[in-house]
Amino acid sequence: MGFNHRRGLNPYTSPYTILDCGDIPISPFDNALALRQMSEAFLELGSRTPALSEGDNPKPKLLTLGGDHSIALPALRALNKIHGAPVAVLHFDAHLDTWNPARYSDAWESPQSDFNHGSMFWIASNEGLILNGSSAHAGLRTRLTGDGWDDHIDDDRQGFLRISSDDIDDLGTKGIINVIIERIGLETPTYLSIDIDVIDPGLCPGTGTPEPGGWTSRELIKIIRGLETLNVVGADIVEVAPAYDGNGEQTALTAAQLGFEILTSWVGSGMKQRGKSSSTVGIPDSNKDEL
Repeated sequence: MGFNHRRGLNPYTSPYTILDCGDIPISPFDNALALRQMSEAFLELGSRTPALSEGDNPKPKLLTLGGDHSIALPALRALNKIHGAPVAVLHFDAHLDTWNPARYSDAWESPQSDFNHGSMFWIASNEGLILNGSSAHAGLRTRLTGDGWDDHIDDDRQGFLRISSDDIDDLGTKGIINVIIERIGLETPTYLSIDIDVIDPGLCPGTGTPEPGGWTSRELIKIIRGLETLNVVGADIVEVAPAYDGNGEQTALTAAQLGFEILTSWVGSGMKQRGKSSSTVGIPDSNKDEL
């Protein structure tokens, strides 16, 4: 069962090839080595020639499932080499993840420990991998370090727009979609990063750093669907921790649905660019999106 009624297509039977590339083998003992292993693997996979390479799809698009959010750094390093320029980042998360490692209180400093799931965008920004002024966080509701706004000041320097979880009450899902599109634009190569803790832990408890007051899975899926026109060149869905999930595995199910929506959007956009008719790709007028 793979037909997506809201888009009028089955991504798995489309002209595009969807491959499970398996797990990247990494060291669990040395995160500097693990970062190198992931960086090399992303570059290798992202540099391959896809089955359909004509038009606006000259490179494969990688959807990575995690796992620790730090995988975004090697993915951005690979995209920078593949595209030859920084990309925008659209980051759905309860937390900023642009934290300067120096902000973490620790009596013992280590360059190796600087790379973690809360600092990877800070590192990426300092490496020139993120397009400053065109990136955005969405769903934020985290506490900040210290006694002031230093975290937001650091975030501003890295060029992110902040959309809080509470903003959905005033803007609605359509308003959130419009703000993101206005910020990023439709042509900018964009990396989509979804931390599952953007969803309220009452609905997705299977994550390592839950924060009350999040969006519903329905709201997030609606927003992701509404962003199909963005030029998303890579994506991840991360921080799913099965050990903390409920008996119904609702966190894993939500992550799987988000992955299905991303794949559907990629295939739908690609087929539209290839000139497929509306009878092949799209929602018939008689059908409504159930969201």
